[in-house]
Amino acid sequence: MRNAPTILHLDMDAFFASAEQASKPSLRGKAVVVGGLGPRGVVATASYEARVFGVHSAMPMAQARRLAPNAAYLVPRGGFYRSISEQVMGLLHELSPLVEPLSLDEAFVDLEAGETAWDEASARLAGSRLRADIRAVTGLTGSVGLAASKMLAKIASEQAKPDGLVVIEPGTERALLAPMSVRTLPGVGPATGDHLRRAGMSTVDDLAEAGEDELVRLLGKAHGHALYAMALARDERPVVSERETKSVSVEDTYDVDIHDRGRVGTEVQRLADRCVRRLRGAGLSGRTIVLKVRRYDFSTLTRSETLRGPTDDPAVVREAAARLLEAVDTTGGVRLLGVGVSGLADYTQEDLFAQAAGELAALEPLEEAEREVVEEREASAERHWTTGHDVRHDDFGHGWVQGSGLGRVTIRFETPDSEQPGRVRTFRTEDPALEPADPLPLVADPPRRPGRPDGGSGDQASSVPASLPKSWSGNGGGGATSRP
Repeated sequence: MRNAPTILHLDMDAFFASAEQASKPSLRGKAVVVGGLGPRGVVATASYEARVFGVHSAMPMAQARRLAPNAAYLVPRGGFYRSISEQVMGLLHELSPLVEPLSLDEAFVDLEAGETAWDEASARLAGSRLRADIRAVTGLTGSVGLAASKMLAKIASEQAKPDGLVVIEPGTERALLAPMSVRTLPGVGPATGDHLRRAGMSTVDDLAEAGEDELVRLLGKAHGHALYAMALARDERPVVSERETKSVSVEDTYDVDIHDRGRVGTEVQRLADRCVRRLRGAGLSGRTIVLKVRRYDFSTLTRSETLRGPTDDPAVVREAAARLLEAVDTTGGVRLLGVGVSGLADYTQEDLFAQAAGELAALEPLEEAEREVVEEREASAERHWTTGHDVRHDDFGHGWVQGSGLGRVTIRFETPDSEQPGRVRTFRTEDPALEPADPLPLVADPPRRPGRPDGGSGDQASSVPASLPKSWSGNGGGGATSRP
């Protein structure tokens, strides 16, 4: 492990919800929940105001509504979030060529590889400038952790939330980790955590005291060795701008079980096409086609077929998925279908960056919610307006949909730079003066950022002092020290 805290971890604060609050002045400071609004929808992101009520990501939307009935519930705007993510990732790439995105709103950066930082003071300055640049370019906030390893940098960014910067100084790592829960360490999920707790280990210090042999006995050789090393604050994993994707897959859960065999076949074909679009978007092809079917009784079946060579041909994937479906009994009803491709190979000579792989998981809640919208539109004969999405009226200008139904749609007319919450008006869903619109940028005219040798921003951040608070102290903006 290196001696300087030059591994940076950035995590944008409540990203989707914060983007919606920045876009909609009337929602600033209020509880906002973004996700699928259908009967089986899940929460993609909750604002910090909504988390106070116990709402969190991956929670069923019905449960979120019971916990926070007065929150604003919005359908995700995937393209809008991706455009902001591209801006943020661009800022990270100015710091170093070694950027490892984990999702749209989270990434590791090796500052030393970009010659942006080489010691604690220069790392602090780079982190401070990055946070200032993100705010100036996107209007949003991100939390930054700095440490000598990826594991510790991520722990530091968690401690920095919301809107802060935390540095773990070399030499202090073990003392800081010791009292923390074993769940803090990568790879320790609920099941492993419970297993360790039953064995009398609830803190990181307990793991270190138990010893490597005991952890290997409890968890197996690979996991036991790795966990013991992390308990001693050892993490040699490098920041990598490329990483291997093992599989590409898509799946849909249906609000009402599908009994019609023809409909099941049509859904499988549609999923195959979606899967191929992802495959091509990542510059990959694959040899093994996988079909996943969850039946009415929650039993889940998977069937696979390995081809002679890798493919990204939609017709080939569709045909293989159809053959696999023939071997599955769906007469009792189907509640989930999925199509995947594994045994991946490079399809083009271009590099595959980790962002493409990370988005496969990160965008699932968005795509699920967007699928719900499409199905609602197909089931409705009237013009459909999606809650939270952008519109424009010939007379009143830009606004967003607060709600619709019974032939009416309610619009709040405001833009990201509106000083006050906008006025609300209701129209017929077929009003010819009302049209869908593209999202407006959160910062209409981002400041020009002349390049510098250290890759940071221009004059805006030049006043940040090189000597900043010591480790585990916030840096501007954030009063809280941990995520709710």
